[in-house]
Amino acid sequence: MDENNNYTPTGQPTYSGPAGEQPISIGDWLITFLITCIPCIGLVMLFVWAFSSGTPKSKSNWAKAQLIWILIIAVLTTIMYVVMGAAILSTVQQTTM
Repeated sequence: MDENNNYTPTGQPTYSGPAGEQPISIGDWLITFLITCIPCIGLVMLFVWAFSSGTPKSKSNWAKAQLIWILIIAVLTTIMYVVMGAAILSTVQQTTM
């Protein structure tokens, strides 16, 4: 098939990505995951990758998804602490009366 159908002359599919962007290599992903494991720096880098115009689209989308998950987990954790704190406070108040 021709180049527009994303197949090579041997019939193998190719990846052209957005505007001919090359895929991110495995080594780049390994370094990306390593950087995100570093406290504070990893969070800052997620924001950089998510909102920088020079970041490949796939990495940008991944970083945005990671930030959304972090927000969801933070909200659920806060709710859990509030509920558990209220339950403990209620128990303490009942035992002291």
